[in-house]
Amino acid sequence: QLQASGGGLVQPGGSLRLSCVGSGSTSYYYGVAWFRQAPGKEREGVSYISSGETRTYYADSVKGRFTISRDNAKNAAYLQMNSVEPEDTAIYYCAAGRREPLYDTIWYQRWAYDYWGQGTQVTVSS
Repeated sequence: QLQASGGGLVQPGGSLRLSCVGSGSTSYYYGVAWFRQAPGKEREGVSYISSGETRTYYADSVKGRFTISRDNAKNAAYLQMNSVEPEDTAIYYCAAGRREPLYDTIWYQRWAYDYWGQGTQVTVSS
């Protein structure tokens, strides 16, 4: 199971850090991704990090602003969001799966993940 947290209200240009904590002793074997879903839009892949932290991927819309990381000792993954924009407003979900190395090409596909967190709301507004 995954538990996402850290969402909230932030002003444009501000920062926010999302956390995703997994249960179970084998969670470090999983690739982890962050997705988001804005009102009226499809859920989209935001970022991905491999189990060994050797690979990270980002959607073009967040490159240079967001950073994904993980701490396998804590069974946790993070999404540092900097220079946020109103367009970043969405519910953010973390997801995990064991389809490496396929994630190199399919990391942004919803169907590629077996476990999902409950979502945390991020609202960017002045």
